Amino acid sequence: MIFYIKNMVCMSCQVVVAYELEKLGLNQHKVEHGKVEILEPISDEQIQTFKLALMRSGLELIDNKKNILVENIVNAITEMINYRHDELKINFSHHLSEKLGHDYTYLANVFSEAKDTTIEQFIIHHKIQRVKQLICDKGLSLTEISWRMHYSSVAHLSTQFKKVTGVTPSNYKQTC
Repeated sequence: MIFYIKNMVCMSCQVVVAYELEKLGLNQHKVEHGKVEILEPISDEQIQTFKLALMRSGLELIDNKKNILVENIVNAITEMINYRHDELKINFSHHLSEKLGHDYTYLANVFSEAKDTTIEQFIIHHKIQRVKQLICDKGLSLTEISWRMHYSSVAHLSTQFKKVTGVTPSNYKQTC
């Protein structure tokens, strides 16, 4: 049985999900970003207990197909921004269409309807959050960060950063 889980976008979330399943005595499972596959029988009572445990951790089971698709979009974007360090060979729209098996226009419409923002704006805000982390945590130069985050130049990164945060990356670095 496959369950889709909202807000499950990091390794610590996967650890929490695996832990909660093991507490229920469910040891045969595969946990990935945004979903878990349980390979053994699960009772309705176990599902309800699992659902409550997820809610206490800020996670949520998803049962609507469109919401599952939206969460898959979020997970694909998160994966691209946070976990890929190689050069992006294709643009996000093509990557999302290819990965999720839907036309980008359809994905964009479903996402906008559910999230009240566009995929493009979501990507920009998510990239800027990652840039903030890299500025504070990694000690990388802005040139290295702009390359890693697939910006065309440091100027482009700086302009977008200031537009979203209200401060320049250099000024932000002083607050870390």
